[in-house]
Amino acid sequence: MKRIVLASGNPDKLKELRYLLKDLQVEIIPVCDLIPNWEVEETGVTLEENAYIKARDVAERTHLPAIADDTGLFIDVLGGAPGIYAARFAGFDCSYENNVDKLLRTMLCEENRRAAFRTSAVLVSQEIELSATGEVTGVIIEEPDGEDGFGYDPVFLPDELDKTFARCSPEEKHRISHRARAMQKLMDKLVSSFIP
Repeated sequence: MKRIVLASGNPDKLKELRYLLKDLQVEIIPVCDLIPNWEVEETGVTLEENAYIKARDVAERTHLPAIADDTGLFIDVLGGAPGIYAARFAGFDCSYENNVDKLLRTMLCEENRRAAFRTSAVLVSQEIELSATGEVTGVIIEEPDGEDGFGYDPVFLPDELDKTFARCSPEEKHRISHRARAMQKLMDKLVSSFIP
């Protein structure tokens, strides 16, 4: 069975990616199983650049194909912020709650609350590099609602649902989520280009 390394140290993202890739006939290995305390500096200026930085680093160091993604939250009234810096919007080593609190304070008096989650997912191996993107649009609600999910899920109300991602089951969320859409496109390319 082929093996693919997930280039992420975020346990919540790993859980989602494992769920999204469960039908792929490969062994999924978290990078920290092979490289304890793995980290890489994300110096890209786009989601795709950051995803490639992570995947290329892991593929080079493990000599195995690597999948990585990078996700941003783009808010119209904030000129696209926090964008690619969504995970550290409230500073380095901040919590999900810190980021959500800062976002809600920043948008306190805003009427236009339109937003989009975007994900760039990539695969890097010795033979090929593949990329795909996914997006879901919605609005930022005024206070957190829901206990599931992670990141900005408690305040993001997608257009296609009547509840936040934090109130969704994994099945509901991954029918429409940005990460699910990106990973599905990437899996389609994997099936045709990487897995015989």
